[in-house]
Amino acid sequence: MFGAARHNAAMDTNAKAPYGPKGDPAHHLALADLTAGYAQLPANPTEHGKVTLICQRRADGTRIYPSSAHLSRSEGLHGDAWSSRPPRDPNCQVTVINSGVAELIANGQPLGLFGDNLFVTLDLSDRNLPAGSRLQVGTAVAEVTSEPHDGCAKFHARFGAAALRFVQDRRTRSRNLRGIHWRIIQDGDVHVGSPVTLLHRGTPPDSE
Repeated sequence: MFGAARHNAAMDTNAKAPYGPKGDPAHHLALADLTAGYAQLPANPTEHGKVTLICQRRADGTRIYPSSAHLSRSEGLHGDAWSSRPPRDPNCQVTVINSGVAELIANGQPLGLFGDNLFVTLDLSDRNLPAGSRLQVGTAVAEVTSEPHDGCAKFHARFGAAALRFVQDRRTRSRNLRGIHWRIIQDGDVHVGSPVTLLHRGTPPDSE
C-alpha cells in the first residue's frame, strides 16, 4: 500500500482510535499571554538537557506516566500506542516537546494532554537540532527526523485556537514549539531525570 492509499488507511485507523483526554477551555490562554509568557521563559540548553516527564499513550486513550521506560528501534517508547497504530512510521516514532513551553501552553492542565512521549529541557529548534542530529537519551540513542510535528484538531480542542496559532506561526515555526519527532537508533532505557546529550548536530536547513 503506497501514497494516498496508505495515508487514507492510516487516517481511517486513527479515526477509530480513542480520542484521549479532553482539555478545559477555562485554562486556554490568549495569544498575547502565550507570547509574553514565552518571552519570559529561561533560555534552554543547546547540548545538555534532561527528561522531565515520560508519557505513554494507552490503547484506550488514557495516559500513564512511568518513572522509567525502554526505548527501542522496533517499538519506540515501549507501552506507547505508536507501536499498535499503522503505519508505524519510524519518522514519527517518538514525540518530544520542550518542558517549559508545554507548561506554558497547558496553563495548569495535565501535560499528558499533549500526547508527547518525552518532555525535555532542551532547545528543540531547527537551528539547534536539525534533522539528522543524534542524542544520547538515558542509555538509548535517538535521531531527529525531518517529519514536522504540527498542532492538530485535538491540540486546538485541548489548548485553544490561540495556542494553535502560537505553535504554527510561520515567523517562529522553526523554533518547534509544538515539538519534534525522534526515531530510536540504539535501544536503551530512559528515566525521569535522564540526561539528554547532543552527540552530533545535523546540518541546519539554511546551511544546505
